[in-house]
Amino acid sequence: MATITALPRPPFFMILFLIVLLPLACRCADPDPLQDFCVANLNASIFVNGFPCKPVPEVKSDDFFFNGLRKEGNITNVFGSNVTAGNVLVFPGLNALGISMNRVDFTPGGVNPPHIHPRATETGVVIKGRLLVGFMTTSNVLHSKVLKAGEMFVIPRGLVHFQRNVGKGKALVIAAFNSQLPGIVVLSFTLFASTPPIPNDVLTKAFQVDEKVISGIKSKFGS
Repeated sequence: MATITALPRPPFFMILFLIVLLPLACRCADPDPLQDFCVANLNASIFVNGFPCKPVPEVKSDDFFFNGLRKEGNITNVFGSNVTAGNVLVFPGLNALGISMNRVDFTPGGVNPPHIHPRATETGVVIKGRLLVGFMTTSNVLHSKVLKAGEMFVIPRGLVHFQRNVGKGKALVIAAFNSQLPGIVVLSFTLFASTPPIPNDVLTKAFQVDEKVISGIKSKFGS
C-alpha cells in the first residue's frame, strides 16, 4: 500500500505575506478614505503621505467646490499649451478621495510635451479641437491617435505621453486622475533644467551627441 506523505506546512512569514502584503501590492490608486471627508489643512506643519484634515467644525460648503477650470490658461509660451491643475493643492476638498482633474488648453500646433504622472492613471475627454494623443510603452512602442471633440483617451500610470493640437483652431482637454496629487515629470525640464543640473557628460553619453548640443538645449530651459 502506497504511503501518502503530508506536504510541509508553509512558513508563517509566507502566510503573513499572502494575507497582508499581496492586497497592498494590488492597490493601484490613492488609499481609500476612512471617513466621510478629510478637507486638507494645507497650512499644517506636519503631514504623512498626504495632508491632515481640517477640523470638522471649520469645514465649509465651499471646501467641496472649485471654479479654477472655468477660464482658458495662458498659452503664449514656447509650448503653446497650458495646464490648469485641479488637485488637492488648490482644491483641498479632494484630500483622501483619490481623484483630481486638469484643464489643458492649446494654441494651433501647441504641444503638451512628453511627461509622466508617477502616481496616477490619466483619462481625458477632448472638449474642443483635434488632438494627437500618444503614449509609449516600456517596450518603446508608441500608441497614438487623433481625437475629435467628445472622444476619450486613457494613459496608463507612469508611462511617457504627450498631446499635440493638430487642428486649425484652439483645442481644449479635460483630464481626470485617480490621485489627489498625480505629480508630473516633464522630461525636457527634468533632464535639462534640474537643480543641481545633471552633468553634461552624462547627457552627452545618454543622447550620443556633442556637449555643445547639450549646453544649447540647457540654455533654452534656463539651466
